[in-house]
Amino acid sequence: MANMSYIRFENTFKDLLDCFVHLNDGGLSDSEYNYRARLVAMCQNMVDEFDPEDVDDEADEDGDEYGGN
Repeated sequence: MANMSYIRFENTFKDLLDCFVHLNDGGLSDSEYNYRARLVAMCQNMVDEFDPEDVDDEADEDGDEYGGN
């Protein structure tokens, strides 16, 4: 199912957090192992290209480490 553009980041955050929690899990299939590596590389690229000046100050309104529920 495609993410709806108005909640794209909200939906993706929840899925990405789940991946983060299980980042070091063993027993992955070859495909999952490869996609984990691709996901980590993509996240690093996102961090490298991210400009914090483009973000509103209200982004971490929940107060926890990741600003999520």
